[in-house]
Amino acid sequence: MYRSNTCGALRASDIGSEVILSGWVHKVRDKGFVAWIDLRDRYGITQLVFDQERTSKKLLDQARELGRETVIQAKGEVIERASKNPNIPTGEIEVLVTELTILNNSLLPPFTIEDETDGGEDIRMKYRYLDIRRNPVKNKLIFRHKVSMEVRKYLSDQGFIDIETPYLIKSTPEGARDFLVPSRMNEGQFYALPQSPQTFKQLLMVGGMDKYFQIVKCFRDEDLRADRQPEFTQIDCEMAFVEQEDILNTFEGLTKHLLKEIKGVDVEEFPRMTYDDAMRLYGNDKPDIRFGMQFGELNQVAQHKDFNVFNSAELVVGIAVPGAASYTRKEIDKLVDWVKRPQVGAKGMVYVKCNEDGTYKSSVDKFYDQEDLAKWAEITGAKPGDLICVLSGNTNETRAQLSALRMELATRLGLRKSDEFAPLWVVDFPLLELDEETGAYHAMHHPFTSPKPGQLELLETKPGEVKANAYDLVLNGNEIGGGSIRIYDKEIQATMFKHLGFTPEEAKAQFGFLMDAFQYGAPPHGGIAFGLDRLVAILGGQETIRDFIAFPKNNSGRDVMIDAPANIDEEQLKELHLKLDL
Repeated sequence: MYRSNTCGALRASDIGSEVILSGWVHKVRDKGFVAWIDLRDRYGITQLVFDQERTSKKLLDQARELGRETVIQAKGEVIERASKNPNIPTGEIEVLVTELTILNNSLLPPFTIEDETDGGEDIRMKYRYLDIRRNPVKNKLIFRHKVSMEVRKYLSDQGFIDIETPYLIKSTPEGARDFLVPSRMNEGQFYALPQSPQTFKQLLMVGGMDKYFQIVKCFRDEDLRADRQPEFTQIDCEMAFVEQEDILNTFEGLTKHLLKEIKGVDVEEFPRMTYDDAMRLYGNDKPDIRFGMQFGELNQVAQHKDFNVFNSAELVVGIAVPGAASYTRKEIDKLVDWVKRPQVGAKGMVYVKCNEDGTYKSSVDKFYDQEDLAKWAEITGAKPGDLICVLSGNTNETRAQLSALRMELATRLGLRKSDEFAPLWVVDFPLLELDEETGAYHAMHHPFTSPKPGQLELLETKPGEVKANAYDLVLNGNEIGGGSIRIYDKEIQATMFKHLGFTPEEAKAQFGFLMDAFQYGAPPHGGIAFGLDRLVAILGGQETIRDFIAFPKNNSGRDVMIDAPANIDEEQLKELHLKLDL
C-alpha cells in the first residue's frame, strides 16, 4: 500500500493515527534541528516534520537532501501542528515521519510548481505534465470533469442514449477543411476525421434511437486562436419527433441544470432574438446581453448634411458608452487608434460627449448643431455623462467594427462580469449565404438544415431570403451551442443540394447513403451540439479554452510537448502509397 490517506484528507480528528502518505515534494524548509516538507498530491498538501529529538539523524539528513518534485512515501504519526496554517484544510496537523522512502527522484523543474509560476506559456506547454501539477490547471481539469458528469447525468435522466460514432469517415464538404487519413488497405483512398457526427446522428434517428447524445472529439483543419483548437469536444445531441420548441426547451433545461449544479446560479429567462435583430442591435450573431450599448442607426439624422464621410456611407451607427463623457481627448484618441488597427479596420471614429448640463461636444461640431446631436443621443439612448461613439461605412463591415469596439469598451469598463450569466437564443438565421466573389450560395449552418415551415417555395425564387429552422445558444457573448431542425425528406434534401451547386451525381457520391436512408421511413428530427471546451471555460469564468484541455496545441497547431505533427518515415510513406511534393 503506497498510501493510507491522501495529502488533503487529514484533520485534527486524525491526531494519534499512524498514516502512510505518498506524493511530490513541494517545499523543504530546514532550520538545522528540524526540517519540514510540504508533501503534495492532487488532493492537497500535508506538512511532514523531522526533528532531531524525535527523528533519527539518518532520516533527518535524508529529508534535507530531498529536491523539489521528488516522489516520496512517508510513514508516521499525525500530531498537532505547533504553528497552525488556517489557509489550508490540513493546517491544524502535521505528520511526524518515522519512515521515508524515495520512490523516484526528479530533475529540477524548468519552472516553479506554484499557483503563480515563473514559467511562460511556451515552456509550460512543452512540459505540460508539470503544468498540470499546478493548482490552476489541475482545478480546471477537475472542473471540466464535473461539467461533463453533470451533462451525462442530465441527458441520461432525460432518456438520451450515449452512442459512439466512427472517427474514420468519408470526407464531405461541411465548410472547414478535413483532416485526412490515408488508407493502407485501399490504395490512393483516404478517410477523413469528422468535423462533427452530423450524418451519423441523423442515421441514428432513422434507426429509431430517438434521443442520442455523445461527448465526442471533432476535428477541423483551420486557423487557430484562443478559443479554437484543431481537435475539440462537442456535446452532440439529436432527437426525433420534435419541433424547434421541443429542442429549445430541452437544452434550456440542460443549461439551467449546469448553471445551478456547477455555479449555484438560478437563471430562468432565456430570451429569444432573431438573427436580423442581433446583427442590427449588436453587430454580431452572438451578442453579450449582460450590458447595454445597443446600436443606434443614425442615417436619417446624420446624413444629408455637409459631412461627406457620413453621406457616402451605407451605414452610420453609434453606441452610447455609459459614464465615458469624462474621457480626455488623449483617451478618446487612443480609442480612435484602437478602431483603426488592422484587426478592426475602421477608418476613424466620430464622438459626441453628452455633458451633464445637457449640452453636447462633438468632433464634428462644425457640421452638426446641438439639435442634431440631441437626436443622436435619443437614438443611441445616451444620457448626460455618456459618450457616443459613431462609425460609418459598408453595413456589414461597420457593424463588425462597432461590435468589436462595444466589447472592448465593456471589458475596459468592467461590464463583462464572469460571475454573471446571460443566456440567449438566436433564431431565424438565413438558410443560405451568398459568396460575393463566386455568386454561389452555401449553407450558413450545413446542408441538412431545414428551411422554416412555409418557406420552401422561396428557394426557387428568392433563396437569399429563406430563413433556416436553426438556432444558436449564446452565453455571455459566446456561442456555446448551435443546431437545427433537419431535412428528413429525400426530395427536399435533393432540392437543397441543387441550390448549393451540387449536381445530382455529386450529391449521390457525397451523400447517397443519407439520401437512401431517407427512403426507409426517416422521422422528423433535429438536434444541437454544444462546444464543451468553450462551455466549460465560460462556466469557469474565462473565455480561453486552452487551460481547460489536458494537452492543447499552440496557435500553430503544434503539440510542442510531443513535437507533433512530425515527419513520417520513408517506409511508412511507401506503405501508404504516398509521395511528398514540398
